[in-house]
Amino acid sequence: MTTDTNIPALANLEYIPYIDENGQLPEYLQGKIGVYAIFDQQQTLQFVGYSRDVYLSLKQHIVRQPQQCYWVKVQTIERPSRALLENIEKAWIEENGCVPVGNGNEKGKWTQPIDAKAIMTTEEQANYENSIDEIAKIKIIKNVARRVEAEILKVLEGRGLQTQVRFNPKLKEEGLLDLK
Repeated sequence: MTTDTNIPALANLEYIPYIDENGQLPEYLQGKIGVYAIFDQQQTLQFVGYSRDVYLSLKQHIVRQPQQCYWVKVQTIERPSRALLENIEKAWIEENGCVPVGNGNEKGKWTQPIDAKAIMTTEEQANYENSIDEIAKIKIIKNVARRVEAEILKVLEGRGLQTQVRFNPKLKEEGLLDLK
């Protein structure tokens, strides 16, 4: 177990492949409380976060930022302690020498549902603006969300991910994509 005085150096932790040779995320992290650091293909730190279920958080991040999630380093703890988790997160960011892109201006892309409305095509935008009733607008937004979902799933398939990914269908009519 980690204590405040024993915060592991990020550099001393081993890199774990985000997606293993079987196309799975690190399943042994299911239900584990901990701090994790996500790295891109060149092992450049992209994001540091903490979670009550590291596996679920990693699953959310690969859906939101599939091109940035290639490696992960993790420190788990036995008992929940927000102060300890925050201290490890802060120490790792300081150790990095600069704030990772995912902890700075891009934080929303890592931590919030995907807003499909923000990436509407010109045609989708025109159809939405020219719709006169709310039902037609909802249908257009849902279709945009489905298109973006299909694009994400194609990227994940290209990465070899075999882990089941299911989006929350209720959020699609708001144009948002988040895992169920």
